[in-house]
Amino acid sequence: MNKLAKYIMTPLMILGVGCSDFGDIDKNPNGAETPLTSALLSNGLAAFGNFAAGGGSFGGGLYAQYFSETQYTDNSIYAPQDLNWAGEMQGRMMDFQNIININSDPATAPTAALQGSNADQIAIARILKAYSFSVLTDRYGDMPYFEALKGNSTPAFDAQEDIYTDIFKELDEAVNQFDDGAPVKGDLLYGGDITAWQKFANSHRLILALRVSKVNPTLGAAQFNDALNSPGGVFTSNADNAVMEYPGPPYNNPWFPIGADQGISATMANFLNANADERRRVFGNNPAAGNGNIVGVPYGLTREQAIAFTAANPTWSLILDEPYRSQTSPQFILTYADVLLARAEAALLGWAGTAADANELMHAGIRASWEQWGVFNQAAYDTYITDTDITFSDADPAAVKAEKIGRQRWITFYPNGAQGWAEWRRTGFPALTPSVNAANNSKQIPTRYPYPSVEYTYNQAGVDAAVARMGGDTDSQRVWWDVD
Repeated sequence: MNKLAKYIMTPLMILGVGCSDFGDIDKNPNGAETPLTSALLSNGLAAFGNFAAGGGSFGGGLYAQYFSETQYTDNSIYAPQDLNWAGEMQGRMMDFQNIININSDPATAPTAALQGSNADQIAIARILKAYSFSVLTDRYGDMPYFEALKGNSTPAFDAQEDIYTDIFKELDEAVNQFDDGAPVKGDLLYGGDITAWQKFANSHRLILALRVSKVNPTLGAAQFNDALNSPGGVFTSNADNAVMEYPGPPYNNPWFPIGADQGISATMANFLNANADERRRVFGNNPAAGNGNIVGVPYGLTREQAIAFTAANPTWSLILDEPYRSQTSPQFILTYADVLLARAEAALLGWAGTAADANELMHAGIRASWEQWGVFNQAAYDTYITDTDITFSDADPAAVKAEKIGRQRWITFYPNGAQGWAEWRRTGFPALTPSVNAANNSKQIPTRYPYPSVEYTYNQAGVDAAVARMGGDTDSQRVWWDVD
């Protein structure tokens, strides 16, 4: 069996079956009394790959203008969405929490240890859980956290500031928790490589540290530098990239089923084309012969306009070229290029380096991204990084330098809509124009998701407290770190 399918099991395969207190009669002699933690980890990681790489966050990708819808365009024009977090909480995130619970309970830890070091299993689950919560809280702002995943049907909604503080703690403690004991089984991402997991956690902490750079720069700088110096360090080459490998049906790359429902947006395509960015050859399909330019779909069209455009432009580009959108294509979750560009911004801020370092780090990030996507060409790269629209000089104002780094971070996160949308909200780079057909009340690009309607039904008190803190529950509210 392939490495993804090998450990994916249905709940009945990994849980004992019982319905009442009938003693031994109620026990399944062929079933495990405790869930197999390697199966929980594999099952959770299979879903985590889609979620963490933005494959299931099309709203974010549309709001960041990575993509344009080509048929049913409601999300492109900001029609109200009701995106529930229950599936994510009750699925892979509960898998991660159960791994922690089983390995922490003295009654079940010895059995769990057969699947790898208890401490290492807990550390990996804490990292995955922290990453998942970071994406969700960036989507909604205040939300259940400290009382979530504990069987409480009405958990309190916690302030995003408190959630971030705890996520930083979790990532730090998890990195230091590894004891390098028996290898962890069921690890589809890093195969039980503890140093790789430490690098992943620290590298993600860099991203989150910059996310709070405006609302709490002291916290951001401290977390950024602590992550750089934490055990394992951060990504230092593309060999460290977090990449999910997909074996094919039923475990497909998340971009495969999208088909012709969405394409790369003209916003992204035009910027790549205008600057001869070699990534245009793989960020969309149908690159033109010679110059490699692609045809993006204009952003924020009505259904009628979108259908008319695609009919008139049959070479318009899908999201990603075939090698990156097939059933078995790899999916990037976090990369060395992301880390280098985060370090470039931090250097510009004076957190860890100088403005001169920032330019060099940005160039290195661009190169790493081109190499990651398999499009590096020395001559094209040399031309690209001397383009005044891309690089900056010592004489450029700080705002210009920040914009150029910000644009590169926007490009490099593609197609991860969750991260791209978050960075655009935080920095305002690049300058994006809302759809002229905007269907929301503000007529602006959404800056958060409203709370799921089901929360109003089953957890009214929690919602009310959060709405009072945040000042409302609309798509124009700003999350905690999103300040001018």
